[in-house]
Formats: sequence, C-alpha cells, structure tokens
Amino acid sequence: MRKQIVAGNWKMNCSKDEAIQLSTSLNAQVDSQNVIVFVPSLHLSAVQDSLGENIDLGAQNFYPADSGAYTGEISPSQISSYGVHWVLIGHSERRSHFKESNEFLREKVDSALGNGLKLMFCFGETLEERESGKAEETVEKQLIESLFHLSEQQIKQVVLAYEPVWAIGTGLAATPAQAQDMHEYIRSLLRAKYGEKTANAQSILYGGSVKPENAAEIFSQPDIDGGLIGGASLNPDSFAKIVQSVA
Repeated sequence: MRKQIVAGNWKMNCSKDEAIQLSTSLNAQVDSQNVIVFVPSLHLSAVQDSLGENIDLGAQNFYPADSGAYTGEISPSQISSYGVHWVLIGHSERRSHFKESNEFLREKVDSALGNGLKLMFCFGETLEERESGKAEETVEKQLIESLFHLSEQQIKQVVLAYEPVWAIGTGLAATPAQAQDMHEYIRSLLRAKYGEKTANAQSILYGGSVKPENAAEIFSQPDIDGGLIGGASLNPDSFAKIVQSVA
C-alpha cells in the first residue's frame, strides 16, 4: 500500500507567535499519521517544540552546499542538525520567482539525499503549456532532468507532488479527472524508469487550490495519494478536514 500523505506549505507566512499558535492548533486537531508541515526556516525550532508526534516537520528551501560563503542561505546539514527530516524542492514559486532550473534542482536533490533528508519534489505545467498540449512533455522533462538520475533505492526517499501552476493560489483546481489523468501518466513514467513494483509504491500528491470542499473527491482517484496544501494549511480547521479526507 502506498502512503497517503497530506502536507502543508506555509510559504512566507506567520510571525513566530503565529507559527507556534498554528502548530499548537494543528497538534490538537490532527490525529493522523503521514502529515507534514513545511514552515519558514526561521520557525523550524519553535514549531518543532509545539508539534506532536503525528506531524513531521519540513524546511521550504536550502542551498545545495554543506557550508561556505552563501550569505542568507541555509544548508541541508544545518536543517538536519535540527532533527528536521523533510525538505521541499521544485515548487513553482521557486522556479518562477528565483529562476531555479531543472539542472539546479538536480543539484538540490543530490545534496538533500546526500545529507539524509527526505524530499518532496514539486513539478507541473503552466496554463500556456497545458493549452498548447505540452503538459505531459513539460512534466516528463522536469522529472527526467531533475530526478530520474536517481537509483531505485534513492527514488524511494522522494515523494512527488504534481502541482499544475495554473491552479496554485488561483482558486482554480484541476478536475478530479484531469488530476487523475496526469497522475496516471506520471506513474507510467516511473514504471518505465524503475519498474512496476517501485512505481506502484511511489506516493504522488496533488497540489493546487485543494480545499475541504474538494479534497475527498480529488483524493479518491486511484493514482492520487494525498495532497500538498498551500493556503488552506494556514487554517487549522480547514487543514484538519483535508487530512480527514484522505482515503
């Protein structure tokens, strides 16, 4: 059985006190395994102290070097020194705002795994790419150039998160059928690269305007194994309801 995972990406939100309050509320409301929250790096320590055992903690970003003259950056070894086990890589906002290329993301993948961290790897097409019939081509290129150099054993440390860029923070969501079609295609790529057993065991999440109202229908699709949640993860009531929607 594949792991059913719900992860929250807080993005650049919350003061220290707000982060503690949010994590405390989540701790009280979320009674489920395989839940992860990716928080601003400044708050990793504070949130770690207020999260329960059921919720894993992740960092939203890092620079792929162990140390050095990279002012303002954090390293994967610094993240792991806090006892944090997860990192988020490849989010469309990092790709668009900070120009992170597939090649650079490949470096980040190798750096994270080399430091014993688990990855949530984000990818997905823009509206222009979907409307021009290049959605599958875009997704395949992102996976091949950033991820498919990994061994079969290494890919097991990665959770994939398909996020159509046109559905992130827009209020639009892919229909369950659209999301399932792409997830099925992604699994076929994994099958071709790593074989049936590994492909069937790989968790592939959907992200993009997931809310309590649509979560159950999206998560019920056969190749969708949970979600990466943005805005709704900042509301503990909404996030708890989404967690409860996982089949």
